[in-house]
This record gives sequence, C-alpha cells and structure tokens, in this order.
Amino acid sequence: MRRSYLGEFEEVVLLTVAVLGTGAYGVAITDELDRQTGRAVSISAVHAALHRLEEKGMLKSHLGEATAERGGRRKRLFSVTILGSRTLHDIRAVRDQLWDSISPQGLPAVSL
Repeated sequence: MRRSYLGEFEEVVLLTVAVLGTGAYGVAITDELDRQTGRAVSISAVHAALHRLEEKGMLKSHLGEATAERGGRRKRLFSVTILGSRTLHDIRAVRDQLWDSISPQGLPAVSL
C-alpha cells in the first residue's frame, strides 16, 4: 500500500487531533497547536489541513450538538482513523530509526 505524504504542518495537526481526542474541533486544535508548539497559526490554515487530512482518509469528522455558546451552531469534531494512526506510527518509527542512527559525534552539542 502506498503511503500518503504528510507535510510537517499536517503531521502536527494530525497529532493534535489525537491529543485532543473527542474534543478536537477547529478552534481547540488551533489553540492546542499554539500551546504545544509556540507557533501562532491561523484557523483557516488549520481548517485547510483538516480538510486535506480528511480527503487522505487520515481523519473523519461529524457534527456535534448545537451549543448556546456558539449561537446554536454545531462544531465539526474530528477523530483520527486507523490509516491516520498507522501513518503517525510509521512516521515516528522512521524518525526514531534516524535518531538512533546518529553517532554521538554526529550532532554538535546544544544548550537547552
């Protein structure tokens, strides 16, 4: 099976949906991305990535219940599919393998 390519932003959006679980919707994802990465992202960029991930079969969505705080509007809630989970695990395995392949002299020391 051919794996779909994920860019860095799509990867962190997919991971963020996994982090949020059942509460994953546009604004919550945007806020969590900002909190976790320190990167301010626009809601439109998040929505575009969510749409691409859903088209690739890595996310699925459904409309939640209408809420008074949203003026009776419903949230579109996202969840990670089996394909999305498999893709994230594959990406992690490749990254771990690469990190494990670096010799102790391979990277200059950094102060965190």
